[in-house]
Amino acid sequence: MGEKSGSKGCCGWFIAFLVLALVVVAVVIGVKKKFGHSGSDKPAPVPGPPGAVDQKYSSALKTALQFFDVQKSGKLVDNKISWRGDSALKDGSQAQLDLTKGMYDAGDNMKFGFPMAFTATVLSWAILEYGDQMDHVGQLEQAQDSLKWITDYLINAHPSENVLYIQVGDPVADHKCWEKPEAMTDARPLIQVNASCPGSDVAAETAAAMASASLVFKRTDSTYSSTLLKHAKQLFTFANKNRGSYSENIPEVQTYYNSTGYGDELLWAASWLYHATGDDSYLEFVTGQDGEDYAQWGSPTWFSWDNKLAGAQVLLARLSFFKAKDISNSYGSGLSSYRKTAEAVMCGLLPDSPTATKSRTDSGLIWVSEWNSLQHPVASAFLAAVYSDYMLTSQTPKLKCDSESFTPSDLRDFAKSQADYVLGKNPMKMSFLVGYGDKYPEFVHHRGASIPANAKTGCKDGFKWLESSNPNPNVATGALVGGPFKNETFIDSRNNSMQTEPSTYNSAVIVGLLSSLVTTSSIVQSFT
Repeated sequence: MGEKSGSKGCCGWFIAFLVLALVVVAVVIGVKKKFGHSGSDKPAPVPGPPGAVDQKYSSALKTALQFFDVQKSGKLVDNKISWRGDSALKDGSQAQLDLTKGMYDAGDNMKFGFPMAFTATVLSWAILEYGDQMDHVGQLEQAQDSLKWITDYLINAHPSENVLYIQVGDPVADHKCWEKPEAMTDARPLIQVNASCPGSDVAAETAAAMASASLVFKRTDSTYSSTLLKHAKQLFTFANKNRGSYSENIPEVQTYYNSTGYGDELLWAASWLYHATGDDSYLEFVTGQDGEDYAQWGSPTWFSWDNKLAGAQVLLARLSFFKAKDISNSYGSGLSSYRKTAEAVMCGLLPDSPTATKSRTDSGLIWVSEWNSLQHPVASAFLAAVYSDYMLTSQTPKLKCDSESFTPSDLRDFAKSQADYVLGKNPMKMSFLVGYGDKYPEFVHHRGASIPANAKTGCKDGFKWLESSNPNPNVATGALVGGPFKNETFIDSRNNSMQTEPSTYNSAVIVGLLSSLVTTSSIVQSFT
């Protein structure tokens, strides 16, 4: 009896302790929900130089950068891709221009200026933010070389102030052939925008590419940097004074890279030109009437080759984080609107935010578009990583999302989740980065990769390689393919271009994302 009574008392104390513990946990959860995902309002320590290398992201970055070599056009220098050779050596000759460089857009043999310029802008941004991390793992020179291969082409594509060549090749004819770029014999027509046939979107994106690249090369090649900046200024003036959409004025481009408007490109270009020049006229442009007309303040958007608003908002938020004291108060309200919208973009990405987007797969991948589904999550993750580092370096402890707040580490965790999904942490247990991991797509929709290097094929007989049931004989190392469907399935088939075709702009955003994660968070560097 005595022993039983003692046991009851012990049990009673245990239950009381358990109830108390549950109450404490409930209080802690309530406090976290009210005051944020970190128990302290103190900012995290300012990060130092690149620290310990994360081998997973370092290896993936080295892989991803190789796709730019796969896509190069022209006379190849120090060619690292055994199955690639010189190609398109007469591009531009009918206009007495050298348009042989640049990069093929995706799995075809076309040079589309609009997405190519975006590729250069994002690659420049990645180098400017994370060049120290790239250098730490031996990849900075490769990134700079890839960027210059594009900007050399863009310089030549802009032979006079109001003329910009924006396409090389005929996509209709190109898509009726399945041949290696080295074997092309068909005519390569050119398309231009000019004062009578304007294209503010493509001209402004090219200005953004030139301006951002001028910052990349400012310390290592000041003459080249100055040349880029001269072209950037001219192109912005051309785009601004001769307003019009290139896809409205040249309807045949709508099938491939249709622009939904040019206002975002004008703001994006002006943002980069302000960073490159410090000229207040560009700041006045983005915060004045054009900002009112085109910035869509308060409305989050998706960052992509077609819509640059989210990128411009994050880029301009950089000013309010680090240069607010140096900027006239007359621009403060406009810059504040960009930062608030950038915060809304971040809040939409964070999965636990009250305003989190529902555009996700069950496993948490941002999913917006059936075609090339990985562009949006990877681009979004890159922006989140950049914004996280802005917060860390500026000692900004919290991001407010309605009733809750989040830390820089929450943004970084989101960025990692998207990168990890791409690299194989997904229901398919497949890496979508070709050449990385044990399992990745083998039937990539890519002409050069699908045709044996020693095969002699013409325009039509090459289609047997498209239809072949064998994996590609050449690995398109570094290609980031289109990606999974919403239900997280993937059909590895060459004819499934929706999912298996890679692109250079996909490569730019994955390089940016991986560069941000390759070591511990890096202190934000000055662009100049």
